[in-house]
Formats: sequence, C-alpha cells, structure tokens
Amino acid sequence: MNDNLEVGLKNLIEQTYMIEQEYKNLYASYENLQKIIKDVVDVLPTAIWILNSDESLFLQNAQASKNNKLFNQLDLNEAEYEIEFEAKFYLIKISNKDDKKIISAIDITSQKRNERLASMGQVAAHLAHEIRNPIGSISLLSSTLLKRVDDKNSFIVKEMQSAIWRVERIIKATLLFTKGVHINRQPFNFLDLKKDCEDALKYYDYSKEIDIRLDFQKGFYNADKDLLSLVFQNLLFNAIDAIEDDENDSGEVKIWYEKTDEEHRFYVYDSGVSIADKRIVFEPFKTTKLKGNGLGLSLCLQIIQAHKGSIEISLKPKTFCVSLPIYF
Repeated sequence: MNDNLEVGLKNLIEQTYMIEQEYKNLYASYENLQKIIKDVVDVLPTAIWILNSDESLFLQNAQASKNNKLFNQLDLNEAEYEIEFEAKFYLIKISNKDDKKIISAIDITSQKRNERLASMGQVAAHLAHEIRNPIGSISLLSSTLLKRVDDKNSFIVKEMQSAIWRVERIIKATLLFTKGVHINRQPFNFLDLKKDCEDALKYYDYSKEIDIRLDFQKGFYNADKDLLSLVFQNLLFNAIDAIEDDENDSGEVKIWYEKTDEEHRFYVYDSGVSIADKRIVFEPFKTTKLKGNGLGLSLCLQIIQAHKGSIEISLKPKTFCVSLPIYF
C-alpha cells in the first residue's frame, strides 16, 4: 500500500513538473508571439492607438508615439474622416473591439497631393495651350510696332514685350511641369548659363538696388542647357523676389561655382526674406509671392533630379546649392 502510494505520489510530482514545464514553454511562446506582433506593429507606417473604455491609453506603436500632437486633435466620436495637420493629410479610422477602441492614422499626403496636382495640371495645361496662340500673335505685333514707333514711346512697347516674356515663361513652365521633363543632352559651356541669365534679367522687373554677381566658371558639360538655364533663371528670379519682399531698400544676389571630385556645385545666395517653411519650398502651386505661380522651384527640382543631381537649402545664410554629377 505504501509502495503504491509512493509510486502514485512520484508520478503526480513528475506530471506536475511536466505541466509546469509545458506552461513555461507556452508562456515563453506567448511572450515571443507578443514581441513579434509588437515588432510588426511598430514598423507599420500607420500610427495605431488602442484605448481603454475610459479612453486612457492601453497601447500605441512607434509611429503613434511620434504623433502625440496629432492624437490630441482627433475626434474620437467619428468612425472615419480626413484631417489636415502640420502640412500633412491623414485618414483616421476608429473601431471598437470588446472594451477597447482602436484608432489608426494613415498618412495620405502623397495621395492628396497627386490628386490635387492632377487636377491643377489639367486645368493649367489647358489654359497654357489656350493662351499660347494669342500671346504669339501679340509678341509678333509688338516686334513690328517697336520698329515703327518713335524713340520717345519705345519704352511702352518694351514694357509690353517684358510682360509677354513673363507670360511665355509661365506657359513654358506649366507645360514642362504637366508633360514631364525630357532631357536633350548636348555639350555646352557653363558660361552659356551666365549669358542666358544676363539676357533674362533684361526682361525681369525689380525696383530695388540689387547687387547681382554671376560667377559661372568656364567648363564644358554634356546636359540639357536650355533646361539648366531655366533652373538658374528661376533661382535668380526667386532671389530677386525675396529681396523685393524684404523691408530693406537694397540687397545682394550671388551665384558662384565650385568643383569637387564628383560634382559641379552652384550656390545661389540672396539677402532677402528668409524661408518660412523648408518643407513646402519645392511643393508645386504653393507660393507666398504676388508674382509667382508656385511652379518655379518645383520645376527646378524636377530638372535637376532628371540630371541625376540634387538641390539643397541652407538657411543661415539662405543659400540654394545645386549639385550636378561630373559624369552624367
């Protein structure tokens, strides 16, 4: 009897030990699964919050922890809606599961931007085509008129030609933006870019005393000269406009060049008003200037990227750096 009891007790202890080990293994698997799920949720680009029934925070992923300010703006009573916050758009979805509330915030900024650009681009392209023909006729007539008008009134025709030139630039930029940038590579000298900028300055109106220095160095490059000329003209005019918007009566614009082992670098500096928000500098159709259409800098970025280059901005002092690969 005692032997049977001893054997039974021994078996019970062994079974208890086995159950304990199975429990530990199961608990370890559970913890490992929890960690895997947490790691997966943490790498999601979507911000996720899980709230208790009293709306206290139960769990949030890494993306959510970066967006606490956004969370404070959410309406927890709406099941699905869009919200704009700090220059970004989010799709908010809220659902209930047992006693928990699950909230997700998906960044749809790119989607909204593409929708807006597609709509604006279609309208802009249509207007550009409609305007192009009459502007061409006006340009031709103004050239004829300039030959016939006396010197006393020639400045009126020249003002007209300057205005026509600005409209033609807008049309060209709009069509380039909507149709896309296509590069036509030809060898040229960097000094050609300087000459194009100097010629364009003759048509660009500004009222302040601006010291403009264009220090392009001699050097040959195989790229699309016309498109690169457009880039530096846009950056130059952007610099002039920044000085025009400044409270000072005068200013300085400077373009200079340097070469590294891998890049040609062009720096564009101006002493005008500072940049309010770097994030939207290259955003199409966004401008704070009365003169601007919001396409100039965006088009600059497209053209430089098509040449496998880059544009960077420094704020102190305010300088654009255009980098082009030596071997393109």
